[in-house]
Amino acid sequence: MAVSSGEGKTAGQEDPVRREDARQRAGEQGLLFDERPAALPDDIGYRGPTACAAAGITYRQLDYWARTGLVEPTIRAAHGSGSQRLYSFRDILVLKVVKRLLDTGVSLQQIRTAVQHLRNRGVADLAQITLMSDGVSVYECTSADEVIDLLQGGQGVFGIALGRVWREVEGSLAELPGERAAVEDNVPADHPADELAQRRRARRLG
Repeated sequence: MAVSSGEGKTAGQEDPVRREDARQRAGEQGLLFDERPAALPDDIGYRGPTACAAAGITYRQLDYWARTGLVEPTIRAAHGSGSQRLYSFRDILVLKVVKRLLDTGVSLQQIRTAVQHLRNRGVADLAQITLMSDGVSVYECTSADEVIDLLQGGQGVFGIALGRVWREVEGSLAELPGERAAVEDNVPADHPADELAQRRRARRLG
């Protein structure tokens, strides 16, 4: 399964009544959410229990998805006994999307393809995407018209507006603890010199 554009899925577009009905359904489901949320600092990491709470998943799911490479922590992976994974805001956003796709019956194989597609997207782009699915295929929509075309054409049984999920994760994390990424796993997590900052400094110094 490849995540495809909503373009070309326009069956029934000539029917204005059907199109207006699709528009109303999209609005009721919050699929036309187009506000650009504010990004959180990219050097803040969240431990496993926090990621689970924000994404609405179990720790067993989190651990399995990390070990199988579905959603791995991008700030710090676990290395040996006692080390803690640190997940970024984007990681948690993807975790929540995976959970919703699973809940609607999309296969894990399809979800892996969708996750890889999202990884290739810039963070700013993610908030402007709505994922639609008929339970078999997953379609990417980047405009309200594409969402409506899929709904009226029958391909869009359900949708996930990533901008709305972004807001949900942002609200959850505001109440949960985060920490700066440490330089090494054995450095205290609240150490002021985090790894990402050091990389940025190294690039500037050339």
